Amino acid sequence: MEFRQMEYFLAVVENKGINGAAAALGVAQPTVSQALRGLERELGVRLFHRIGRGMVLSAAGRSLVGPSRQVLRDVAAAAEQLTASDGAIVGRLDIMAFPALTSGTIVDLIAEFCRRYPQARVRFSELEREDNLESLIRDGHCEFAVAHLPLEAGEGLEIVELGEQEYRLVYPAGTELPEGPVRLSEMPDIPMVFVPRGAAMGDAIEDSIRKAGTRTELAVVTEQRESRLPMVIAGLGGSLVERSVAKSMPGQVVERACEPRFLRAYGLAFDPSTLSPVGQVFVNLVHEYLSDESLPDERLPDERRSQH
Repeated sequence: MEFRQMEYFLAVVENKGINGAAAALGVAQPTVSQALRGLERELGVRLFHRIGRGMVLSAAGRSLVGPSRQVLRDVAAAAEQLTASDGAIVGRLDIMAFPALTSGTIVDLIAEFCRRYPQARVRFSELEREDNLESLIRDGHCEFAVAHLPLEAGEGLEIVELGEQEYRLVYPAGTELPEGPVRLSEMPDIPMVFVPRGAAMGDAIEDSIRKAGTRTELAVVTEQRESRLPMVIAGLGGSLVERSVAKSMPGQVVERACEPRFLRAYGLAFDPSTLSPVGQVFVNLVHEYLSDESLPDERLPDERRSQH
């Protein structure tokens, strides 16, 4: 197995196909295809199922993603050692974030990291679930994960709180609401789109609505959190979603703060014992960023910004 084969394999995964991988790598499509076929022959397994023009990871392919990313980080770390004399940071930073948290503080941190270390590479991808975060880090799929707190973090994982995210009420466009925050006891008589019971924030929201004496009809219960806003836009009902999600579709929903406010902390998780050199540089930047009282308001973490 060659390093180049793993690099091409990951490029296909991350760019969702051979065409995208070839464009990202700056090589011809047949070069990527040949590298993949050679890797599959060498391993004796299929890494992708070819469905029409699309490619879907096989079970063997999924199991190879984490180790391949770890190899790329290790190679980047070795290259950094060779170029350390000129002070350049040239490693690869792998960060996964839950979709509702892919804005704000973490984006500011990545932007500052890229500004300071332009020779380093950053892969910023979606964290589909938060309950398997530990295994994603342990198995090499990512070096850092951004997720809601509290986390069921395993022994040895370190968590740095980055801020708090507010949940906002959203209703279909045209819904008449008074200006300003909406009290839970005065919510409009509109069916709601919720996630199933058992989700930490979902349970807290539903319990607070009941305690406020409001009886809400359920329009839809969805396990797919990202589907809540499209359902609201489609007119199925209202919902409570993360502020960044509520603000992502201006004009297509009516959104308001609610009283009481719902805030949920989020943070950065990593294993300090396995950090790459570039990962340690990023951790140092995170601590510097969070402790810098001179930062302007627009760069402050959410909970500190609200105090200014």
